[in-house]
This record gives sequence, C-alpha cells and structure tokens, in this order.
Amino acid sequence: MTKRTIIDVLGVPRSPSPISNAVVVGNTCHISGQLAVYDDGYRPGTARQEAERAFELVFLIAAEAGFRRDEIVYVDIAFADLDELPEVNALYGELFDAPPARTIYQAAKLPFGAKVKVQAIAMRE
Repeated sequence: MTKRTIIDVLGVPRSPSPISNAVVVGNTCHISGQLAVYDDGYRPGTARQEAERAFELVFLIAAEAGFRRDEIVYVDIAFADLDELPEVNALYGELFDAPPARTIYQAAKLPFGAKVKVQAIAMRE
C-alpha cells in the first residue's frame, strides 16, 4: 500500500469542507485549491490580489510539505471570469522563473464568490 502523508499547515485557514491542505504520496505533493482566505475569512479583491494570496498559501503549504517553489510542476487556476486572465498571467510570470504546466478555465461559481482559485502539484526527484 502506498504511504500517504496528510499536510495541514498552521497559518493556513481551515476550510469549512473536509479536506487537507495537501497530500504527499511518494515524491509528489497534491495541494488543495486555495482562495484569498485569511483567519477572518475570505477577503474580496481584484483577481490579481486574490491570486497573490492563493499563491502565497500554495507556496506555504508546499514548503511545509518539504517542496520548493521550483518543484511545482502543475498549476490549475479556476476563474469566475476569464476576462481577468491577463492580470493573473502577469502575476504568474513574476512568480515563476520557469513556469509550470497550467490549466485555466472559467468555473460556474467559486466558493465565497471568489474570483480565483489555485491548486497545484509539486514533485521532487
């Protein structure tokens, strides 16, 4: 049986849903979708502001699981409105020297009325 390690990070607000921040299996870390949430809840902002916070949480979770930013190999970004892609693309280019593979799409609805949700997969050798 494959060993799974559940990652729950102090400093990452708890989800009202029954999920872990991440699950590590072997050399792979699957990071759950992150929103612009803080200890006091969701804080609406521009798509870029929300993406900045979501990526901050993704990087914090990855680090706690023992993975570096440059080990993130795949990012999934859900948008409430794809017209906001350009401002998140600009941020994405700033965050990664060698951008990971990525999927983007417009979701019918995101939790809390969020504009952006980010999830990721990290791998190491």
